Amino acid sequence: MAKILPIDDEPSVRGLLATLLERKGYDVVLAESGRQGLEVFTRARPDVVLLDLSMPEMDELAVLRQLRVLDGEKPVIILTGAGSEAIECEARLLGAAAFVEKEFSLHELDDTLTRVLSGGSERPRTPLRPEHS
Repeated sequence: MAKILPIDDEPSVRGLLATLLERKGYDVVLAESGRQGLEVFTRARPDVVLLDLSMPEMDELAVLRQLRVLDGEKPVIILTGAGSEAIECEARLLGAAAFVEKEFSLHELDDTLTRVLSGGSERPRTPLRPEHS
């Protein structure tokens, strides 16, 4: 199964992602900051990166630029909650594979991962609703 690297500064989001992704059979490695994410990326060589759009310390675009230097083809899915249109546009120019609202459903995240891992392009973005299970 694919290895996924969520990079998010919120412990609750990292924990939720780890739980949801592991239940779906993914191998998960976590990072709590952009710098740590780059280190983990270099060491673990994940198949997909889930990158929080808003992080302190090292901004998301700097992380995305560095990921592109390390591997220009690795899919990066942006997790967004309060990003600006300008930042999202620049992330697309840097090759972001998809965008997922932070209030994602498990099905939407899984569909996005499946599509990105199979080389598919992003569908138009729509607001997502939290999953209630």
